[in-house]
Amino acid sequence: MKLLKKLLKATFFIISCLILIIVTIILIDGQKTSYLNTNKLPEKNTFIIKNANIIPMKTDTVLTNKMIYIKEGIINTISHKIDTTNITVINAQGKYLTPGLIDMHVHIWDKYELGLYLANGVTAVRNLWGMPMHLRLKEDINNNKIVTPIIFTSSPKLTGPEFIGDDNLNLTTPEQAKEKVISYKKKGYDFIKTYYGLTENIFDAIIDEAKINNIDIVAHPSQKVAYSYHFNPQIKSIEHTEDIVQQPLNYTLDTLMLKKVVTSFSKSKHSAFSPTLVVYNNIYQMLINDTILNSEQMSFMNPLIKMVDGKAQFSRWHNAKLEDKMIVNRIKDQHDFHLKIIKQLHEAGVPIICSTDAGIGITLPGYSIHKELSFYKEAGLSNYDVLKTATVNAAQTHKIMNNMGTIEVGKVANLLLVDANPLSNLSTMQTPKTVFIKGKKLEETHLDYFKQKAKNRKNLIASAFRYIENLMIEK
Repeated sequence: MKLLKKLLKATFFIISCLILIIVTIILIDGQKTSYLNTNKLPEKNTFIIKNANIIPMKTDTVLTNKMIYIKEGIINTISHKIDTTNITVINAQGKYLTPGLIDMHVHIWDKYELGLYLANGVTAVRNLWGMPMHLRLKEDINNNKIVTPIIFTSSPKLTGPEFIGDDNLNLTTPEQAKEKVISYKKKGYDFIKTYYGLTENIFDAIIDEAKINNIDIVAHPSQKVAYSYHFNPQIKSIEHTEDIVQQPLNYTLDTLMLKKVVTSFSKSKHSAFSPTLVVYNNIYQMLINDTILNSEQMSFMNPLIKMVDGKAQFSRWHNAKLEDKMIVNRIKDQHDFHLKIIKQLHEAGVPIICSTDAGIGITLPGYSIHKELSFYKEAGLSNYDVLKTATVNAAQTHKIMNNMGTIEVGKVANLLLVDANPLSNLSTMQTPKTVFIKGKKLEETHLDYFKQKAKNRKNLIASAFRYIENLMIEK
């Protein structure tokens, strides 16, 4: 009996020490990102901007030399002349004011990434791999504790019976699926994320329960149902261009079959398309650059993702190239075909929403959105239509995002001040001079500092603990 008591005491001591170590590491990591705390950044969110050329994004136009009154983070007035008595005035000096960008498919691993998004003009993100840490971030944002992009997050991924990874739920019955939808809604997740392997009866249950609970679905297409199954009113966006090639086109670049898919998609008036072109193109980048993991750009990637997912993806494609040299050409050909898919979907009236899949492999948070937008331009979209994907179209996908995406009275003041007119020079969006997030002004010095702090960060262990927490709670 005495031996048992000693063992219990020793076990309790070891567990207590481990918990203390974990909490300490996470607290230290939180302290290192305190530069995003509200009390470390400008708090004023009521002011007037004058001498601004406004790109409202409601139409393809520029409102020249306007004044805009921001009151408590909301756009109050847009006019040629506004009374500035007792109100702070910011001189835009003829620069261009645009809505902040929205990335509709990201994976957030730490707070450093949130600074990188702001530094690249991204003022809202849709996180599509929900974990408990994301609910805490949302709570901090809602309580004005931190200055970051507005975060909307999906639930953890709902998957079918097959095992495809340690984080997947492997649902086997409709009842399980319904319970998960109810649970995730109660916990505060904004959307339900459906994923690989969902059979029709389980998928039906998810859709039915999501409708009852008034929660939107975001779908990574399941190969267990027809692609057209995803054109359901409860599913607000369908992810990944490569899944069109892999599923309805059966791994071919068949232009005739593509026309049928596009026609079918265009008849669905409730689903947007989320391309994630950059993440697929990054396969090609890994195939042609053997040193990409050690490149300057990868110094901005979360160290856990770089060490685990980045290396795994690089090894996979490097080994594939050793076995088959032609894979480089095939990946490039498929990427080029993806551009044709985007053009045809756009011309058919399907809303394209800017999505990068940032935060996995080598796809960087923040920076990747500009590459994604450049691919839409390359596909044949006008600059205005390219910008719509990351503003108007994105904001219209879900009702809870309708208060952003344009510059008009009543919208949240998520704004960018850039040097040139992006309707004629899209690249100007890569270097915002000022970012306004819910009316709070972030100067170029702030944005540069956010990049500096995220570079070569040392938070691998803290990131691993947060992921383990997800597995323990949500599995």
